Amino acid sequence: MTLLVDRDIQNRDVLSWRGLHLLHHPGAACSKKVRIFLNVKGIDWESHIVDITSGENYSEWFLGINPRGLIPVLVDDGAVHIESNDILMYLERKFPEQPLIPAGGESQMESRLRYENSLHMDLRTLVFRFYFPGKSPSKPEGALEKYRGTGSGTVGGEEDKEKSVQINFWETVSRDGITDEAARSSALKFREAYTDLEKRLNGNSYLLGDDLSMLDIAWFIYTDRLILAGYPILDLHPRIDQWFMKLSARPEFSKEVDTPPEFKEMIAAARNEQEKAGKTLRHIAGF
Repeated sequence: MTLLVDRDIQNRDVLSWRGLHLLHHPGAACSKKVRIFLNVKGIDWESHIVDITSGENYSEWFLGINPRGLIPVLVDDGAVHIESNDILMYLERKFPEQPLIPAGGESQMESRLRYENSLHMDLRTLVFRFYFPGKSPSKPEGALEKYRGTGSGTVGGEEDKEKSVQINFWETVSRDGITDEAARSSALKFREAYTDLEKRLNGNSYLLGDDLSMLDIAWFIYTDRLILAGYPILDLHPRIDQWFMKLSARPEFSKEVDTPPEFKEMIAAARNEQEKAGKTLRHIAGF
């Protein structure tokens, strides 16, 4: 559970917030995951948009709340929770009605969510290479230095190594871009993960049986992103495709992944150029 302690938080105003607050961005994958959970549970919350497109997550204000500079952040009566899967686990304990973890399965759920989270950088790799083609995966000049030197630099009262992971990612892609080798490696990891998930859907409605769970919410968001990036879900994992379409028909899910028509057109045009060049995700991964 990633609950920040007093010394981690430099923006002291947040400590006086009463009620349930979510700092998030409409288009960010992990923000969507938490919002779907809140939708399914019918939980009331107050919205605070953090404009990651302009770098607001690297501002002194936001880094004073979350020294990692990542969204979403949940503030519950002044207690600051970070990391989307940890936020889901916290909310499940706080709002146990309509359970999204099978009885007695909390530790198993935590383990499965850790595995899902271990693929987050791979998702980012594929999204930047294929979902946002033509856009440079880099930060404005000076942004990383500002990020490095702003905020407490601690999580749980100890030096936060995750910040270095984030900086290393951005420095690497700024220098090398997203290489074919990196994209192929990430795509193959997802193929392995989906092959296992496909087996779970053999005779089951959802990933853990006949009831919707937190695991479905987490993988739904990854699947949405990967489909938009050109991952061939239907061809490689037909049960996953059926599961995804079923969840997409539910308003609690669909409202969070509705892609504007103009953006769909932009993705389609970019995909057409990738096809011509033989550089789609499918080409690069060898699927």
